[in-house]
Amino acid sequence: MILTDRNQIILINKPYRWTSFDVVKKIRSAFLKKLRAESSDEKVRFKVGHAGTLDPLATGLLILCTGNKTKDIGRIQDAEKEYTGSIHMGVFSESYDYERELIKHEDIAELDPAKVEEVRMSFLGEQFQIPPMHSAIKVEGKRAYELARQGNELELKARRIEIKEFEILGIELLQIHFRIVCSKGTYIRSLADDFGKRMGSRACLSSLSRTRIGEYLLTDAFQPSEFINQLSEYQSN
Repeated sequence: MILTDRNQIILINKPYRWTSFDVVKKIRSAFLKKLRAESSDEKVRFKVGHAGTLDPLATGLLILCTGNKTKDIGRIQDAEKEYTGSIHMGVFSESYDYERELIKHEDIAELDPAKVEEVRMSFLGEQFQIPPMHSAIKVEGKRAYELARQGNELELKARRIEIKEFEILGIELLQIHFRIVCSKGTYIRSLADDFGKRMGSRACLSSLSRTRIGEYLLTDAFQPSEFINQLSEYQSN
């Protein structure tokens, strides 16, 4: 990667509790600092956007596009995604993850592996999925999560998605560890909630990491601080 190039596709490993915009803001700020130092122009502009949001509690691959590469955002967003994560059985929350208060649904002594496998198989293929109310989908010009936090009841439209691969990596007490390959627009939080219901209980997502978007891999991604430090070091040479 040539750090002086304004037109880049940058792979970032988004930290836990950071929003996707937090990453964009920090990378943009680092680039602007470098560009302003090079040009002595305080009004220099720099275009950067991300190619697919990650929830604050999720980690993993977040792709940033800068300059002329922002035209690739649509192509990248259309690519299939791979995730690993865990589903917590017997509890639920309004956000379908740990962001909102966890509510105990029932005591479960242990999970039946045969039932878990049956439910796993039921998710494979094309289907319609209702996004979570706590999502960035726009409803009448406002983000759904903003309306949900105001106490509004929303009826979001189901969207066609595809679960291409769904692998159970292990079962540990009430945690089901998984790997999923899915189409764009798939909400893993909704899948976790639906998984619990198909198991005859409730569930929510306890962890999530995006490991791949199309041909782009998490293993090739920078930590935000790592990228910013390299950018700063290059600037001083």
